[in-house]
Amino acid sequence: MSVRQSLLAILDQAPCYGYQLRAEFTRRTGAASLNVGQIYNTLERLERDGLVSKDDVDAEGHVYWRITDAGSAAVREWFDSPVERVETTRDELALKVALAATLPGVDVLHLVRAQREASQGRLDELTARYVAVDGGDPASVVAALPLSASLFAAESEVRWLAHVEDRLSGPSSVSLARGLSSDRPKRGRPAKAAVAAR
Repeated sequence: MSVRQSLLAILDQAPCYGYQLRAEFTRRTGAASLNVGQIYNTLERLERDGLVSKDDVDAEGHVYWRITDAGSAAVREWFDSPVERVETTRDELALKVALAATLPGVDVLHLVRAQREASQGRLDELTARYVAVDGGDPASVVAALPLSASLFAAESEVRWLAHVEDRLSGPSSVSLARGLSSDRPKRGRPAKAAVAAR
């Protein structure tokens, strides 16, 4: 989640001070509280970028921050633009399973089953929390939106692990383990002729 954009969106409603932004973020998203230091660091970067400015200081010493016109435009653009999901090959669980499947001496099915049990436990915990949400309370319904995203991600992980177990239990999985390659990568830059040929 973009903390930067979230703080801007809250400030687009009215000027706020740091702890107020923290409380509003938690109240509106149901997410764990942000670190106050992170909030002030973000506000300073937003000020540097011309998206917010310091405003009045109240009797208790709270420094209020006000959104600029450029900041309001950035909020509108954020809400009008879909979140781009970037496919990554750096998912730790996927890498761990792939390595386990190809390294001799690793019981990949044991690893997958243990992970599936842990992931199912997480899914059960999230389901129980989600079921307990008070559907008649608007604040609870909003707070449950990020919870439901976590719930569906956990459900997807359990399904993927079942798929992996099924694939690795098949007859072709016996040939997955392999030793190190005999190819020896060369150090340094490619030869000039190889670069020119590209």
